[in-house]
Amino acid sequence: MNLKLFLVVTLIAATPLVAFAQKDDPVDHVPKPSIQDAQKVVQTISNDKIKLQAYCEIGKLQEDIEKAEEKNDTKTIEALGAKIDNLEQQVGPEYARIMDGLEQVDPNSSEGQKFAAVFNPLHEKCK
Repeated sequence: MNLKLFLVVTLIAATPLVAFAQKDDPVDHVPKPSIQDAQKVVQTISNDKIKLQAYCEIGKLQEDIEKAEEKNDTKTIEALGAKIDNLEQQVGPEYARIMDGLEQVDPNSSEGQKFAAVFNPLHEKCK
């Protein structure tokens, strides 16, 4: 799966959860990450085999979510989302914060392309 699609699917999968959370507590708004923040997280994941393995598994599960969305299979989407949440915990809270913050970035914008380029080395390691 290409990185741009990976980021788009991540944003789509997380949007309902974030919208729900924002209704409950808008004070917990996650700020948009900087490129430097993303680079630090990528470096951390790259240097840790367990985190890298969890990151790669997240990518595979997001592909499965995309297929389930095509079939409107909400039960599967919810189950896969729960698995992704658990894997995000393995990758680390910094990763989850970055992913939550990236919801504020249009993946088609130049800024979105910069973030995609930062995550590309991780994507390549998952192949």
